[in-house]
Amino acid sequence: MNAGPLLAVRHLEVRYGDLVGVADVSLEVRQGEVVALLGSNGAGKTTVLNAIMGLVRPAAGEVLWAGAPIGGLPAFAVVGRGLALAPEGWRLFVNQTVEQNLRLGATPLRDRRREAELLERVFAFLPRLKERRRQSAGTLSGGERQMLAVGRALMSAPRLLLLDEPSLGLAPAIVEMMYEKLAALRGEGMTLLIAEQSVELALEIADRGYVIQTGRSVLEGPAAELARSPEVQRAYLGIGGEEGAA
Repeated sequence: MNAGPLLAVRHLEVRYGDLVGVADVSLEVRQGEVVALLGSNGAGKTTVLNAIMGLVRPAAGEVLWAGAPIGGLPAFAVVGRGLALAPEGWRLFVNQTVEQNLRLGATPLRDRRREAELLERVFAFLPRLKERRRQSAGTLSGGERQMLAVGRALMSAPRLLLLDEPSLGLAPAIVEMMYEKLAALRGEGMTLLIAEQSVELALEIADRGYVIQTGRSVLEGPAAELARSPEVQRAYLGIGGEEGAA
């Protein structure tokens, strides 16, 4: 394992005009790790991922990839360095087929000859997508859309896969299947950063986690310690007499 983190976010701040989307978030992801970014709806998780991926520009702080600054680079340049984002499953090209969506994910590849190989790997990993390959993405179920979002991200052969709320709005059986797939990716050595409201799910698969509230980092530590933390249990697991976060 490398001495330094693969990804480092230092005191990230993101603004939308006068609105502060993220005030102060820091995190690290090392090669081969699974890291959970935890927080309730509106805490700023999606904004952090978007800033890492170059979809929004940081107002302050820094984003480092293998020690080099990438904060403020355009998204295509970030993807070209080996990062890929699987957004919430509704952000697809709904008028294009499943296969067309997947092939678009391969656009950043320097060696386009790998596209066919990667497509077959995605179909082997997510067989439902192969069954639906000629079907319009807009006709897929919620679970199938989430699979497609993950598959499209994998088509760029990333070193780090970022996932935004992979369980959101899905039936329990589909969520369980999705996390089994993420565990399989971990078993293959894939580095993952998972933004989730479903704290129990994320901490079961993660090595470490970070908790953010109202755009600020508030807790961090090994996944097992966070799962036992009274503060996390009260706020996010609904244990201790308080309701869990929405």
